[in-house]
Amino acid sequence: MQDLRKQREAITHIEGNLYQNQDARIGIVVGRFNAFVVESLVDGAIDALLRHGVSGENISVIRVPGAFELPLTAQRAAESDRFDAVVALGAVIRGSTPHFDVVANSSASGLASVSMDYNIPVINGILTTDTIEQAIERSGTKAGNKGAEAAMVALEMIAVLSQLDVDYDELDAD
Repeated sequence: MQDLRKQREAITHIEGNLYQNQDARIGIVVGRFNAFVVESLVDGAIDALLRHGVSGENISVIRVPGAFELPLTAQRAAESDRFDAVVALGAVIRGSTPHFDVVANSSASGLASVSMDYNIPVINGILTTDTIEQAIERSGTKAGNKGAEAAMVALEMIAVLSQLDVDYDELDAD
């Protein structure tokens, strides 16, 4: 039993601290389509970042026509090396055509690829809802603000990844 306790104490735990990112540089890429919902997501993301100590000077908002254009824009933002994380915000609301599925799947897949290809957190804050009411609920009413949540995920991921970048052998030598 004593051996198990020692083994548990030896485990390394890594998790993000939301308040250790005051110098974080965040790019927020925004699809303007469905702006009546998306602008609330943008406001929520900016508010969350500022409340967690990120300087306004370190936040850039980049607007594009819609969700389908977000992966390319996120890729350019990641390539620029100007940002520690990119938050993609948009809203795709199901209509009566299969276009919803194409845009939702393509944008999500594209954002994931950018994150992996450029080794930077790219947070998918694109709402994909069946109705306008659901989108409104997720942009700051009953279901919270998914833009703010996406911004918090970005901060946490920056913190986690920065801890993984630490050379533990170097720390042990000190």
